[in-house]
Amino acid sequence: MQPDADPGKAVVLLSGGLDSATVLAIARDRGYQCYALSLDYGQRHRAELEAAKRVAATLGVVAHKIIPLDLTQIGGSALTDTDIEVPNEATQGIPVTYVPARNTIFLSIALGWAEVLGAWDLFIGVNAVDYSGYPDCRPEYIQAFQRLCQLATRAGVEGGSFRVNAPLIEMSKADIIQTGLKLGVDYAWTLSCYAADEAGRACGECDSCRLRARGFAQAGIADPTRYRT
Repeated sequence: MQPDADPGKAVVLLSGGLDSATVLAIARDRGYQCYALSLDYGQRHRAELEAAKRVAATLGVVAHKIIPLDLTQIGGSALTDTDIEVPNEATQGIPVTYVPARNTIFLSIALGWAEVLGAWDLFIGVNAVDYSGYPDCRPEYIQAFQRLCQLATRAGVEGGSFRVNAPLIEMSKADIIQTGLKLGVDYAWTLSCYAADEAGRACGECDSCRLRARGFAQAGIADPTRYRT
Protein backbone atom coordinates (compact mmCIF):
# COMPACT_ATOMS: atom_id res chain seq x y z
CA MET A 1 0.00 0.00 0.00
CA GLN A 2 1.36 3.43 -0.94
CA PRO A 3 1.22 5.82 2.04
CA ASP A 4 -0.18 9.31 1.47
CA ALA A 5 0.29 9.04 -2.29
CA ASP A 6 -1.64 10.57 -5.12
CA PRO A 7 -1.24 8.00 -7.92
CA GLY A 8 -2.19 10.68 -10.44
CA LYS A 9 1.07 12.61 -10.02
CA ALA A 10 4.18 12.11 -12.13
CA VAL A 11 7.51 13.89 -12.45
CA VAL A 12 8.51 14.18 -16.11
CA LEU A 13 12.06 15.02 -17.16
CA LEU A 14 11.73 17.69 -19.82
CA SER A 15 14.79 18.78 -21.79
CA GLY A 16 12.87 20.65 -24.47
CA GLY A 17 13.75 18.12 -27.14
CA LEU A 18 11.54 16.01 -29.36
CA ASP A 19 11.62 12.91 -27.16
CA SER A 20 10.92 14.57 -23.82
CA ALA A 21 8.03 16.58 -25.29
CA THR A 22 6.49 13.36 -26.55
CA VAL A 23 6.93 11.70 -23.16
CA LEU A 24 5.19 14.60 -21.46
CA ALA A 25 2.28 14.27 -23.90
CA ILE A 26 2.11 10.53 -23.22
CA ALA A 27 2.07 11.03 -19.45
CA ARG A 28 -0.67 13.63 -19.75
CA ASP A 29 -2.67 11.33 -22.06
CA ARG A 30 -2.44 8.58 -19.44
CA GLY A 31 -4.16 10.87 -16.97
CA TYR A 32 -1.24 11.96 -14.82
CA GLN A 33 -0.92 15.35 -13.19
CA CYS A 34 2.43 16.25 -14.70
CA TYR A 35 5.24 18.04 -12.88
CA ALA A 36 7.93 18.91 -15.43
CA LEU A 37 11.59 19.05 -14.41
CA SER A 38 14.37 20.63 -16.48
CA LEU A 39 18.03 20.94 -15.52
CA ASP A 40 20.18 23.94 -16.34
CA TYR A 41 23.41 21.98 -16.11
CA GLY A 42 25.73 24.25 -18.06
CA GLN A 43 24.88 22.68 -21.41
CA ARG A 44 26.22 24.62 -24.37
CA HIS A 45 22.80 24.31 -26.02
CA ARG A 46 20.98 26.24 -23.29
CA ALA A 47 18.38 27.33 -25.83
CA GLU A 48 16.73 23.98 -25.13
CA LEU A 49 15.54 25.40 -21.80
CA GLU A 50 13.45 27.99 -23.63
CA ALA A 51 11.99 25.14 -25.67
CA ALA A 52 11.21 23.30 -22.43
CA LYS A 53 9.33 26.35 -21.15
CA ARG A 54 7.25 26.45 -24.35
CA VAL A 55 6.45 22.75 -24.21
CA ALA A 56 5.53 22.85 -20.52
CA ALA A 57 3.26 25.85 -20.97
CA THR A 58 1.52 24.45 -24.01
CA LEU A 59 0.97 20.94 -22.66
CA GLY A 60 -0.44 22.24 -19.40
CA VAL A 61 1.79 20.94 -16.61
CA VAL A 62 0.91 21.54 -12.97
CA ALA A 63 4.37 22.98 -12.34
CA HIS A 64 7.66 23.33 -14.18
CA LYS A 65 10.94 23.60 -12.30
CA ILE A 66 14.26 24.52 -13.92
CA ILE A 67 16.99 23.60 -11.44
CA PRO A 68 20.54 24.95 -11.84
CA LEU A 69 23.24 22.31 -11.72
CA ASP A 70 26.72 23.20 -12.96
CA LEU A 71 28.18 20.09 -14.59
CA THR A 72 30.81 22.21 -16.33
CA GLN A 73 32.75 21.82 -13.07
CA ILE A 74 33.46 18.19 -13.96
CA GLY A 75 33.30 18.51 -17.77
CA GLY A 76 34.16 15.39 -19.72
CA SER A 77 31.58 16.01 -22.46
CA ALA A 78 31.28 18.11 -25.58
CA LEU A 79 28.02 19.41 -24.12
CA THR A 80 29.63 20.81 -20.97
CA ASP A 81 33.24 21.54 -22.00
CA THR A 82 33.82 24.15 -24.70
CA ASP A 83 37.28 22.70 -25.34
CA ILE A 84 35.65 19.56 -26.76
CA GLU A 85 34.00 20.06 -30.15
CA VAL A 86 30.57 18.70 -30.94
CA PRO A 87 31.23 16.18 -33.73
CA ASN A 88 29.58 16.61 -37.13
CA GLU A 89 30.02 12.96 -38.05
CA ALA A 90 28.74 9.75 -36.53
CA THR A 91 31.29 7.98 -34.35
CA GLN A 92 31.75 4.43 -33.11
CA GLY A 93 31.13 3.59 -29.47
CA ILE A 94 30.06 6.08 -26.82
CA PRO A 95 30.29 9.58 -28.32
CA VAL A 96 31.91 12.67 -26.79
CA THR A 97 28.41 14.14 -26.33
CA TYR A 98 27.86 11.63 -23.52
CA VAL A 99 27.60 13.59 -20.24
CA PRO A 100 29.04 11.49 -17.38
CA ALA A 101 26.22 10.06 -15.23
CA ARG A 102 23.72 12.61 -16.56
CA ASN A 103 20.58 10.48 -16.48
CA THR A 104 21.50 9.13 -13.04
CA ILE A 105 21.87 12.67 -11.73
CA PHE A 106 18.67 13.87 -13.40
CA LEU A 107 16.59 10.89 -12.29
CA SER A 108 17.90 11.27 -8.74
CA ILE A 109 16.69 14.85 -8.58
CA ALA A 110 13.36 13.81 -10.14
CA LEU A 111 13.09 11.05 -7.52
CA GLY A 112 13.64 13.54 -4.71
CA TRP A 113 10.92 15.83 -6.03
CA ALA A 114 8.58 12.86 -6.54
CA GLU A 115 9.06 11.79 -2.94
CA VAL A 116 8.19 15.28 -1.73
CA LEU A 117 5.12 15.42 -3.99
CA GLY A 118 3.90 11.95 -3.05
CA ALA A 119 4.27 10.87 -6.67
CA TRP A 120 5.23 7.31 -7.59
CA ASP A 121 5.93 7.73 -11.29
CA LEU A 122 8.95 9.18 -13.05
CA PHE A 123 8.97 9.64 -16.83
CA ILE A 124 12.09 9.90 -18.97
CA GLY A 125 12.50 10.06 -22.75
CA VAL A 126 15.36 7.59 -23.22
CA ASN A 127 15.41 5.54 -26.40
CA ALA A 128 17.42 2.39 -27.16
CA VAL A 129 16.60 2.14 -30.88
CA ASP A 130 17.53 5.45 -32.49
CA TYR A 131 20.12 6.50 -29.94
CA SER A 132 23.80 7.38 -30.00
CA GLY A 133 25.29 4.65 -27.82
CA TYR A 134 24.65 6.17 -24.39
CA PRO A 135 24.86 3.56 -21.61
CA ASP A 136 22.13 5.29 -19.57
CA CYS A 137 19.51 4.86 -22.30
CA ARG A 138 19.30 1.08 -22.10
CA PRO A 139 16.39 -0.95 -20.64
CA GLU A 140 18.67 -2.60 -18.07
CA TYR A 141 19.70 0.84 -16.80
CA ILE A 142 16.07 1.89 -16.32
CA GLN A 143 15.34 -1.36 -14.48
CA ALA A 144 18.36 -0.88 -12.22
CA PHE A 145 17.42 2.70 -11.36
CA GLN A 146 13.88 1.63 -10.50
CA ARG A 147 15.33 -0.86 -8.02
CA LEU A 148 17.48 1.93 -6.60
CA CYS A 149 14.37 4.05 -6.03
CA GLN A 150 13.07 1.43 -3.61
CA LEU A 151 16.34 1.15 -1.71
CA ALA A 152 17.32 4.81 -1.55
CA THR A 153 14.15 6.52 -0.33
CA ARG A 154 12.11 6.62 2.86
CA ALA A 155 8.96 6.22 0.77
CA GLY A 156 10.39 3.10 -0.85
CA VAL A 157 11.55 1.32 2.28
CA GLU A 158 8.25 2.16 4.00
CA GLY A 159 6.31 0.19 1.42
CA GLY A 160 5.83 2.50 -1.56
CA SER A 161 6.55 1.40 -5.10
CA PHE A 162 8.18 3.77 -7.58
CA ARG A 163 7.94 3.28 -11.33
CA VAL A 164 10.44 4.64 -13.85
CA ASN A 165 8.51 4.96 -17.09
CA ALA A 166 10.43 5.02 -20.38
CA PRO A 167 7.62 4.75 -22.95
CA LEU A 168 9.87 5.55 -25.93
CA ILE A 169 12.60 3.05 -25.17
CA GLU A 170 11.75 0.60 -27.96
CA MET A 171 10.27 3.06 -30.45
CA SER A 172 11.89 4.36 -33.62
CA LYS A 173 12.25 8.11 -34.00
CA ALA A 174 9.56 8.04 -36.70
CA ASP A 175 7.18 6.21 -34.34
CA ILE A 176 7.91 8.75 -31.61
CA ILE A 177 7.06 11.64 -33.93
CA GLN A 178 3.84 10.04 -35.15
CA THR A 179 2.79 9.31 -31.55
CA GLY A 180 3.45 12.87 -30.47
CA LEU A 181 1.51 14.36 -33.35
CA LYS A 182 -1.51 12.23 -32.43
CA LEU A 183 -1.27 13.61 -28.88
CA GLY A 184 -1.09 17.23 -29.98
CA VAL A 185 2.66 17.92 -29.81
CA ASP A 186 3.78 20.73 -32.09
CA TYR A 187 7.41 19.87 -32.76
CA ALA A 188 8.12 23.47 -33.73
CA TRP A 189 8.19 24.06 -29.94
CA THR A 190 11.08 21.65 -29.50
CA LEU A 191 14.85 21.79 -29.99
CA SER A 192 17.00 18.70 -30.53
CA CYS A 193 20.39 20.18 -31.42
CA TYR A 194 23.63 19.80 -29.44
CA ALA A 195 25.07 22.99 -30.92
CA ALA A 196 22.08 25.32 -31.20
CA ASP A 197 22.78 29.04 -31.15
CA GLU A 198 21.30 31.51 -28.66
CA ALA A 199 18.36 32.12 -30.99
CA GLY A 200 17.48 28.44 -30.84
CA ARG A 201 18.50 27.64 -34.41
CA ALA A 202 19.80 24.13 -34.96
CA CYS A 203 23.12 23.33 -36.62
CA GLY A 204 21.71 20.55 -38.81
CA GLU A 205 24.98 18.60 -38.56
CA CYS A 206 25.33 17.08 -35.09
CA ASP A 207 24.22 13.55 -34.26
CA SER A 208 21.03 14.73 -32.59
CA CYS A 209 20.06 16.83 -35.61
CA ARG A 210 20.72 13.91 -37.95
CA LEU A 211 18.60 11.52 -35.88
CA ARG A 212 15.78 14.04 -35.78
CA ALA A 213 15.91 14.74 -39.52
CA ARG A 214 15.97 11.03 -40.33
CA GLY A 215 12.98 10.43 -38.07
CA PHE A 216 10.88 13.10 -39.76
CA ALA A 217 11.91 11.82 -43.19
CA GLN A 218 10.93 8.25 -42.28
CA ALA A 219 7.64 9.49 -40.85
CA GLY A 220 6.96 11.38 -44.08
CA ILE A 221 6.46 14.64 -42.18
CA ALA A 222 8.18 18.00 -42.66
CA ASP A 223 10.57 18.90 -39.85
CA PRO A 224 9.62 22.33 -38.40
CA THR A 225 13.09 22.87 -36.89
CA ARG A 226 14.71 26.26 -37.54
CA TYR A 227 18.23 25.76 -38.90
CA ARG A 228 21.05 28.26 -39.06
CA THR A 229 21.61 27.53 -42.73
